[in-house]
Amino acid sequence: MAKESLESGLTWEVRANSRRFHKSRQKKSFLCFGRGRYADNVIRSHRFSPLTFLPLTLFEQFQRVANLYFLLMVVLQSIPAISAIPWYITIIPLALILSVRAMKDLAVDIARRRSDAKINSRPCDVLVSQSFNKGQWSDLHVGDVLRIHKDQVIPADLLLLCSSEPHSLCYVETADIDGETNLKYRQALSATHSELTSRPSQETLAAFDGVVLCEEPNNRLYVFRGQLHWRGMCFLLHKEHILLRGTVLRNTDFAYGVALYTGADTKIMRNCGKLKVKKTRTEIVFNRVVMGVVLSMLLTAMLLAIGAGGFSSWVMSHAGPLTPLAVDSNPAYTGFLMFWSHNILLRSAMPFTLYISFEVIHSVHSLFINWDLEMYWQPADRPAQARNTSLNEELGQVGYLLSDKTGTLTQNRLLFRQCCIAGEIYGDASIRAEEIKPMDLSWNPFSLGGLFMAAPGLLDKLRGPRCPSSTEFLRALSLCHSVTAVWKEDAPVYQAASPDDKVLVGTARELGWVFLSRTRDSVVVSELGVTRQYQLLALLDFTSKRRRMSVLVREPEGGLKLYSKGADIVILERLRKDSPYQEAIERALESFSQDCLRTLCVAVRSVPEASWEQWSKTLAESAAMATVDCDALLEKLYDQMERELQLIGVTAIEDRLQDGVPETIALLKQAGIKVWVLTGDKKETAVNIGYSCRLLDPDTRVVVWQELRQILESSDPAVSFSQAGGTELWAVDRQAAGANTALVLTGSELAEFDQRPEWGATFMRLAERCQSVLCCRVTPGQKADVVTLVKRHTSAVTLSVGDGANDVNMIKTAHIGVGIAGVEGSQAVQNADFALSQFRFLQRLLLVHGRWSYRRISLFLPYFLFKTCSSALVHVWFAFFNGFSAQSMYETWFIAMYTAFYTALPVMCLAFFEQDASAESSLKWPRLYKTGQGQEASSALVMSAFLLYAVYTSLVLFFVPFGVYHDTAYDYQTMALTVALASMFTATTEIVLLTRYWTKFNTLAVLVSVGLFFLCTSITQSSFLFQRAPKDYYFIGVCDKAFIDPLVWLAALLATWTAVLPSLAALALKVVLAMHGNHRVHSASWQTLEPGASRALSQGGQRWMRRSC
Repeated sequence: MAKESLESGLTWEVRANSRRFHKSRQKKSFLCFGRGRYADNVIRSHRFSPLTFLPLTLFEQFQRVANLYFLLMVVLQSIPAISAIPWYITIIPLALILSVRAMKDLAVDIARRRSDAKINSRPCDVLVSQSFNKGQWSDLHVGDVLRIHKDQVIPADLLLLCSSEPHSLCYVETADIDGETNLKYRQALSATHSELTSRPSQETLAAFDGVVLCEEPNNRLYVFRGQLHWRGMCFLLHKEHILLRGTVLRNTDFAYGVALYTGADTKIMRNCGKLKVKKTRTEIVFNRVVMGVVLSMLLTAMLLAIGAGGFSSWVMSHAGPLTPLAVDSNPAYTGFLMFWSHNILLRSAMPFTLYISFEVIHSVHSLFINWDLEMYWQPADRPAQARNTSLNEELGQVGYLLSDKTGTLTQNRLLFRQCCIAGEIYGDASIRAEEIKPMDLSWNPFSLGGLFMAAPGLLDKLRGPRCPSSTEFLRALSLCHSVTAVWKEDAPVYQAASPDDKVLVGTARELGWVFLSRTRDSVVVSELGVTRQYQLLALLDFTSKRRRMSVLVREPEGGLKLYSKGADIVILERLRKDSPYQEAIERALESFSQDCLRTLCVAVRSVPEASWEQWSKTLAESAAMATVDCDALLEKLYDQMERELQLIGVTAIEDRLQDGVPETIALLKQAGIKVWVLTGDKKETAVNIGYSCRLLDPDTRVVVWQELRQILESSDPAVSFSQAGGTELWAVDRQAAGANTALVLTGSELAEFDQRPEWGATFMRLAERCQSVLCCRVTPGQKADVVTLVKRHTSAVTLSVGDGANDVNMIKTAHIGVGIAGVEGSQAVQNADFALSQFRFLQRLLLVHGRWSYRRISLFLPYFLFKTCSSALVHVWFAFFNGFSAQSMYETWFIAMYTAFYTALPVMCLAFFEQDASAESSLKWPRLYKTGQGQEASSALVMSAFLLYAVYTSLVLFFVPFGVYHDTAYDYQTMALTVALASMFTATTEIVLLTRYWTKFNTLAVLVSVGLFFLCTSITQSSFLFQRAPKDYYFIGVCDKAFIDPLVWLAALLATWTAVLPSLAALALKVVLAMHGNHRVHSASWQTLEPGASRALSQGGQRWMRRSC
């Protein structure tokens, strides 16, 4: 058995009721050493312990280059030979920032520890010594037998042994795993059910000694392979036999199970991987600029050190070798010491507090998104949510928006509108659902009145002489599904993971074919009041790869029938050659697609008894192999059975567009954002949805794969899109042709890019010039591949938006992921960076909050560099007049407080509240958004320009007061205070010029900052502090004289005026240019579609259908 299990990959052994066996092999660890195989059931999401908190948090903090740099500065400042500034000037802000970050990490970790303790202490019933004892989750071990009560959360991954329901069925809610609130059923093996429920007792369960061989712990939530060896027999195990940790037992009084995986080995914990940290483009550019600043400071310090060595050598040659300006009479050693001294002096140019400020700004911007009532969805009581607080400015730079269709552009509230049975169409989708006169269904006691289809002819056929095709059609709908029925108040309530399944079963119910219940082996249906029980022989599940679902049943009369439903692309290729009504049904299918309805083909097949016996035997043999290739073998067998089908009809379901979708897409297109749609629907449906939501214009030229392939295979990819038609639109006017062109591809066509990777760059060059791209019939993996393709071949920011679990890959792959909180569960939201309730909220998220955030960050970062560098570089010019001695130009307390107190509040208010246009104006003039797409305000060139401006400002701040005081009696300390006053005024004036949207907070911040400068300067230069610490407060009484001296004010104001003159000139030039350029955007009026536009859109879709046919 062990050898066979090893060959089949089933190497995880679980022995029921054998705690001693598993406990001896339980995982144990000490520091970085570990041993053992089975995990305990204790959750440990916290990172720190009392012993490891301090070393770990310091290790993490000093992985940041800025923190490490300033730690080095503290060490250097503690060396008297090279430090002209006290060490505490740097250690105080460093300790403050480290403490703030450490306290934040500690608070998060304490919250995690409390959450862990709450989960680990949940109660559960564990079978110990032939009786169930109350225990905690943390006490569980692999192999333990548990009793789960109704509405209890399942504590580990269990093999279901039996339950209180007939046939040991049980219902679970998987909302915490996949976000779906609909119930799913699980069922125990018939062997354990019959044996353990025939004599139900604790002794019987305690005597259960089965051995489970299964896969090693993995993260595949929807796949399980294993075997139960019990009483000399081997039973195959699949996912329907497993209860996963985190699911909730519903509508079942109790269930018994044996623990297979516990703690970190459970599937849900294996899916809790680390999230990839996303960095914004602005942050990447800024980090490069900061590295450039650091390297420039090091180079400057080196040049000044060389100057110090040269100066000391010159002094020695004139004053003798014993001069104090040469350390140990060694110019080289003097230069070496001065190199480190100048590094200490210039360390204020390093934007040390910027990173903590950056986090605060991002958090505030996220709060603004969360608090925006315009993005609050009242019906669901759900506001917008910024789940990732570091990507706000990225929202203002999106170039490509890749969207799912179902549930994202549409409401995913499905209405059954039409159907075609045996070539005859029933219902009329041209009439609004609300305007349809309800049919009289009073004869049906199970009717709920939710049918939005007027088809009296169908009712007549159903209730009159039996119509075989109509009967088979509704029978297929009531049998071929994964719906579960929960009885409440003498009526079945349907729960389904698929919205399509639920609406189709509900439609059959309204028309008299009522699904009543199901077990492992049977399905019970009421057909026009007659209860019929069908033996369920095989269920061929729906997957995104198969795109179909089938059930094989034995009718009460004894005949075998296979009922299938699925996408037309897979059903039509499996029909028998003489299938009647096929041509008429295909025409109906095309008509439904033109009306933007979701379609499914329904087919049936009579299966001979001999064929079933042979097929079931092969199926059992293949399943018993339990090899890694088992799934492929089963898929091949399923395909053999799903052949020679007879097409009986097509369903047509309406999924309406969400409110505001056309207007939102029109706005985003005007903002320069390329909108792509990635959907699993057929091509015709996707294209018509494209017209109805204004993704495509009435005159849009749709290019399909045949034409596109010719272009990609040609030696010159810039050939005409209409080469077959003889026109050369692309070659004559590429921009005009592209603006009215859309590319349409299917999943199978996208798959060719895997074999021809060189097509990727060419395709993206063509797609960049097109209006849009629609990808149809794509799988979840292909959605992520398309996002990767865009990221690889363009420098644009990508945003993916979806609402279902099938969109998670796409959401994670894009630079920004947006989850729509719809009806397909919450997995998309849980994996997204931002969560919205409606697609239309994207216009406000991007065009308002995204653009504001980008502009605010783009003003904040350069200004922060400007104010720190302009203040620090003054030391460089002063060095030429103090013998390169690394003497500070400022009072040491000014250096400590300049960034943290004197200039912090105004720039933070700018980063919080700045607006160049109101929210209404931003939506009215979407072209304003293009500034962020081109990184016009945050490029390396802009940063470099601000750095050059900082160099100019530092020259002015030093040389203007120097010139004013030249050959006067004013001393160094008065000069230092004047330069500090001018630096403070320049930084404040610059922020005043940058601010265009003034609030009371901005005004107060400016006043407080200026007031703090005068207050703190008066305190640090007071005689009171000088008497107590003369070495630290040596600017005694300087401000008392300087602040009343007109010449000091003249010098400071003259330096300020000269320093900000370039900013004033640039502002004036910008205003003049705006009058002739950008101002035209503000004076433009909002253009809406003409009254006949909707008709033109519809006609455009019909023209495309005719061309494609």
